[in-house]
Amino acid sequence: MELREFAEQVLFATSLEEKLRAPDAITDERPGTALVTPAGPGRPANLLFKPPAAGKRDFPGLHQLENKSARGRLLHFFANHELLATELMALVLLKFPDAPAAFRQGVLRTLQDEQEHTRLYLERMKSCGVELGDLPVSGYFWRCVAPMEHPIDYVAGLCLTFEQANLDFAGDYARRFATVGDADSARLLEKIYRDEIGHVAYGLQWFRRWKNPDASDWDAFCRTLKFPLSPQRAKGFSLNVEGRRAAGFDAQFIAEMQVYSQSKGRTPSIFIFNPFAEGRIAAGKTFNPTKRQAQLARDLENLPQFLCRQDDIVLVSEKPSVEFLSGLKSAGFPLPEFVEWENAGGLKSRKLGRLRPWAWGPDSFELLKPLLASVSGEQRTNEKRFNAEIAQLYSKVWSADFLRKLISQNSAIRHPPSAPDWLCAENEIGVAANSVPAALAAIAKIRARGHHNLVVKESFGVAGSNALRLFEPEILPAQLRWMENAFAQNRELVVEPWLERLADFSVQLEMAAPGLKLCGYTGLQTDARGQFVANFAEPHFRKRIPAEIVSRFRAPADISSRLLEFYGELFARLETKLQEVDFIGPVGIDAFVYRDAGGAVKLKPVVEINPRYTMGRVLVELMRQAGQNSFGAFRLVNAAQLRAEGFDNFPDYARSLAAKFPLQLEAQPLPRIRSGALCLNDPATAQFCLAVFRVSRTAAALNG
Repeated sequence: MELREFAEQVLFATSLEEKLRAPDAITDERPGTALVTPAGPGRPANLLFKPPAAGKRDFPGLHQLENKSARGRLLHFFANHELLATELMALVLLKFPDAPAAFRQGVLRTLQDEQEHTRLYLERMKSCGVELGDLPVSGYFWRCVAPMEHPIDYVAGLCLTFEQANLDFAGDYARRFATVGDADSARLLEKIYRDEIGHVAYGLQWFRRWKNPDASDWDAFCRTLKFPLSPQRAKGFSLNVEGRRAAGFDAQFIAEMQVYSQSKGRTPSIFIFNPFAEGRIAAGKTFNPTKRQAQLARDLENLPQFLCRQDDIVLVSEKPSVEFLSGLKSAGFPLPEFVEWENAGGLKSRKLGRLRPWAWGPDSFELLKPLLASVSGEQRTNEKRFNAEIAQLYSKVWSADFLRKLISQNSAIRHPPSAPDWLCAENEIGVAANSVPAALAAIAKIRARGHHNLVVKESFGVAGSNALRLFEPEILPAQLRWMENAFAQNRELVVEPWLERLADFSVQLEMAAPGLKLCGYTGLQTDARGQFVANFAEPHFRKRIPAEIVSRFRAPADISSRLLEFYGELFARLETKLQEVDFIGPVGIDAFVYRDAGGAVKLKPVVEINPRYTMGRVLVELMRQAGQNSFGAFRLVNAAQLRAEGFDNFPDYARSLAAKFPLQLEAQPLPRIRSGALCLNDPATAQFCLAVFRVSRTAAALNG
């Protein structure tokens, strides 16, 4: 029989008997003309593909195979996959008659292996009471591979994707079948595993022949695959390194496979790190971060990976290295998909979930605007993603006014009308100024009440910057010029007393359609300028205010519950405000306790409200990976701190950190960090800042 005739029989026959029949002798002397891809292969009626929109059927997991019915369903899945492989191999023979003879002979040998695999699956299915066609079958393999335009598309899509994945699935399921006592099915999966090594090796051989010789196997593989195929489809539950080595993959390819991630069905959300939204709101397009600020943003651009889920996408200027990501994965962190900005245009063709920048602002709106049309299920209009009302949420004036009204209303409902004695007074809240005379008047008024030291802040500004401390008896000329310059640029200022801070903390929230949700309370450490240094989380941080904050109050005895009750009221009022402007997304509140002039300890419950992600929120999400009853800390180490600790570079510091605080993981099934330190951005590329996550069984150990 001619090879073309045999391929046509396999592809177009409408009975299993014909599809699985192979003659003893096959020649390839008349390959014929190229076939136009049909809509689908010929099949008996009970094996026609279910519609793509029909949804997925339950794919039995490893834990279900003690059940005979589940084993039968699984074998049915596998049998259909083997049958699909035979049909696709027949198609490649018919679509590419001019392909090298050696390639066509290799396809023929593999096709005959797949016929045998299908027959063997049919036999094993009978022992489970299942016939091929008893369950609906998917045409996903066909839809992904059949549109191939060159034989390299075939070897990349079938051999190096679906058959490579079987190096994992066949081995995993063979072991599980053996565990539940189904030795015959285990032997079948072991045979298929051995055959798949040869099939993948064959595909890799031809892929290397046809790919760009200047590209690595990995880069060429990624570029050749067409969506929805990706390297994620080329691996199973766990990566079988030994099988891939036997198939001929190099160490770099295997390492890349280990850390690669892309959604296999769930609609991904898009995350970006844009920490200068307030700067853009304040100065518009004239805002330019300093060199250090820009480098810090570059160092930390992968940080959103700890905010998202495995199937989500993080946009970066450069993907983190395989070595760095491997370390995170070994610590138990799921890895998202990283897409470099230069390739972000490819996301337009994909169905996307929510857009989740670090902060919604003019910059993030401009960056993400090309992807808006790809977002599904988005209820807000484009204008509501960021508008003037939402911009005001970033204002320190807005935060001060919110707190002032909250305290005033809180006092009004009490009998007699007064705020709790542990709560800051209204005159300790900042006031807005829109001119130099207004600012000087506010300064004089606050000092007349006994607060000599003051701070003047720009209403919008990057954390810890754009602020002026007034500790001198008189306003200095340079300080006056600073205020004049701010007003000349139409910037509003906030004037407030400088309070003797005892301890800071933050509240992390998420505003969604149902309402405002509490994510957790974290301790907060800032430097003398108010810039972030570290956050701390205790075992019950999701529901309790940090113990250090509560312990500062000597009375009343039930201060902890009173603080939580107060914040519950604050959240309810904030939720209403956020609903009024249709804001959806993360929210952080900075707060502190302080000692007033009379020595009493008081709470300033709102320093500022941040309608964006914060470092405290990063810690809240990081704590998902910490062991139960653990304490955690998230810290930013800058170059100055690096030198102060006696290190010349971040890699040396990271090695010292790993030696001093080695990671200790709790047992499976889900690995969690019991103790130790982990760098969250790559020390090898960090220039200005290194993010570090520490976990310990005690709070005291985190200060070591």
